[in-house]
Amino acid sequence: MAECVRTTLNPSHFLLHSTKAPTQNPFFSSHSSFEAKSNARKYPKISLSVMSSQNQSQSQSQGQTQVPSLDALLNSGRKEEVFASIKASLHNCLSETNLHLTVPGLKSKTRGKVRDIYDSGDYLVLVTTDRQSAFDRILASIPFKGQVLNETSLWWFNRTRHMIPNAVLSVPDKNVTIAKKCSVFPVEFVVRGFVTGSTETSLWTVYKNGVRNYCGNVLPNGLVKNQKLTANILTPTTKAEDHDVPVTPDEIIERGLMTQDEFDEAREKALSLFEYGQRVALEHGLILVDTKYEFGKSSDGSILLIDEVHTPDSSRYWIANSYEERFQNGLEPENIDKEFLRLWFRENCNPYEEKVLPDAPEELVCELAWRYIFLYETITKSRFEMQPMGEPIHDRISRNVSSALSSLQ
Repeated sequence: MAECVRTTLNPSHFLLHSTKAPTQNPFFSSHSSFEAKSNARKYPKISLSVMSSQNQSQSQSQGQTQVPSLDALLNSGRKEEVFASIKASLHNCLSETNLHLTVPGLKSKTRGKVRDIYDSGDYLVLVTTDRQSAFDRILASIPFKGQVLNETSLWWFNRTRHMIPNAVLSVPDKNVTIAKKCSVFPVEFVVRGFVTGSTETSLWTVYKNGVRNYCGNVLPNGLVKNQKLTANILTPTTKAEDHDVPVTPDEIIERGLMTQDEFDEAREKALSLFEYGQRVALEHGLILVDTKYEFGKSSDGSILLIDEVHTPDSSRYWIANSYEERFQNGLEPENIDKEFLRLWFRENCNPYEEKVLPDAPEELVCELAWRYIFLYETITKSRFEMQPMGEPIHDRISRNVSSALSSLQ
């Protein structure tokens, strides 16, 4: 679970530029203002296996667990219940930690985009905060985000042990993972199944700018935004100091970032993990669009899966049963990731160049927190237990980490 740290900028609290648009779907209310305008031309037909109502009924009769419909979730009052807790926690986010000042045995702190990493000598203590990053900087703090990411990753780590070992040793707190130390490869393995995205390194951005050979992948002409690729592709990046840089497999070997054998094994594992994630997601009514994996090498030479797995921070998810129709009509897919927040910042500022960014609107912060929790509950089929207000988060984490480290010694 170690991660390579980049330099980030803290969010600044200045003028709020809030925009509202008519709501079309109560679940995706914040997303509606960012939808592409429908146009007359039809896009190429995409074949994607999603569960129809008839198939869902058949699966239910066979005893298979099904994800509740969006309407059922809304009518159950779950969203209102979660939103109430989110709003009550807006000013109680875990934005920064200083465990090296309160926990004996922690030697140093390294601040990542989202995680604060502490060296305890034999282990690494990784605290997943509520910081929200995009465009290689911090945009906001999202209530319960750190807990969601930590628990989502743990769920996936436990279910992919048959595919690749991971670095997890223990989880003493809902925001904390204690991990084995390993040598982290300075490469992020980004796997993509669709042509989409809004950042400078996203596949759609580079494709619409004319790039047809990206990270060693030859792309055909005629692709349109949000189209499914004929096969999943790997688009690795180097973990540079201030931003990730696309790189080809040959460049990875030539620069000595990995050996050929190491790269081949990690590539095979990344593609297999992504296919498995897509299958699990689709069984729960979701499309895993793209994601990133990080790997390290343990003292015995084995390659370990580290950092996070299939979280809404590292991955893009769409709602499966509405994808086809929206794609055909030139609309953005219904998503449960942070893309709508990225788009808001792109529309209201230049997040790559401006030193001071506007505050993220409170309604978008709450919506993103809800989507993170919704994704966790949809994938794991478990109720997300939000920590009650009371003991300060930092005090709770400090106490739990101290106890865990004592038991590991």
